[in-house]
Amino acid sequence: MSLPLVDLHCHIEGAAPPDLIRKLAARNGVRLPDHIFDDDGHYRWTNFQHFLGAYDVACTAIRTPQDYYDLSYSYFSNAAALGMIYGEVFISADHGANGGIAYPDMVQAMAEGLGKAREESGVQGRFILTAIRHYGIEKCEATAKQAHRHPHNLVTGFGMAGDEHFGQPADYARAFDIARDADMGLTVHAGEVCGAHSVRNALQALRPSRIGHGVQAISDTNFLRRLAGEGIVLEVCPGSNIKVGVYGTYAQSPIKCLQDAGVKLALGADDPPYFHTDIANEYAQVQKAFSFIDDDMRAISRTAIEAAFCDEQTKADLLGRIQVSP
Repeated sequence: MSLPLVDLHCHIEGAAPPDLIRKLAARNGVRLPDHIFDDDGHYRWTNFQHFLGAYDVACTAIRTPQDYYDLSYSYFSNAAALGMIYGEVFISADHGANGGIAYPDMVQAMAEGLGKAREESGVQGRFILTAIRHYGIEKCEATAKQAHRHPHNLVTGFGMAGDEHFGQPADYARAFDIARDADMGLTVHAGEVCGAHSVRNALQALRPSRIGHGVQAISDTNFLRRLAGEGIVLEVCPGSNIKVGVYGTYAQSPIKCLQDAGVKLALGADDPPYFHTDIANEYAQVQKAFSFIDDDMRAISRTAIEAAFCDEQTKADLLGRIQVSP
């Protein structure tokens, strides 16, 4: 039986293959600088800050709702072909606005792209409206307000991504309160390149049910007990961690230690083409690195579905597709 894959941590713009970005750039008359691609046509970057810059430059090719339809359809159809049954993607109203695309038009286009992929493969998905931390407090709050002004049944979460070094989590508490008031599920990137304090401060100030990455929490045993006790789910992206230099190999990721401490985990591919991975590879590499059996991996998928920002009926249907041996 093939493993049912679930990805709770993937950025829609970051999931765009280089060929698709070049196609969109040509279609929209956008000239992309050569330095964001290597000689083989892959994205080129050297460190985390450089990655953020290359990401933003690639996003300048995205100029129309049709582009977001293509991004959404490409991601969900390709991931479904790998075995993904459910995925949640971070969507950036700021990147859409930078391309002159109104938020409602962007969301509708992505919903239609997901709908087409669902018709073809049965894959399910939801969208997480995402503020960009290093864009500042005002923009983050403006992003959160979109959840009130333009609700959509497939936009079920709110999160914050971007440069973890920028500001303090408490600076963004109002943005998260705005999203919470709109009944959004909450997640925040923390503890990827900064220490356990980043996760602790984010949890204290923003009160999310999930943490994007969060692996640096491993250095604080007392805090691990809190994460386990409160049932906070970490969206762990080991392939991404390796590429940005947090760990050298999958085996060095603290996944097993976190599990042993009782912390709940889900897996994510983050920005697949930037990190030369995909959700199937993440599952396969984690299983190999820690000698997990198939049921261990199915348990990770079950945890992800239980933590998903979707309705209970969808959860029940998806859990029915994940069979764990008796």
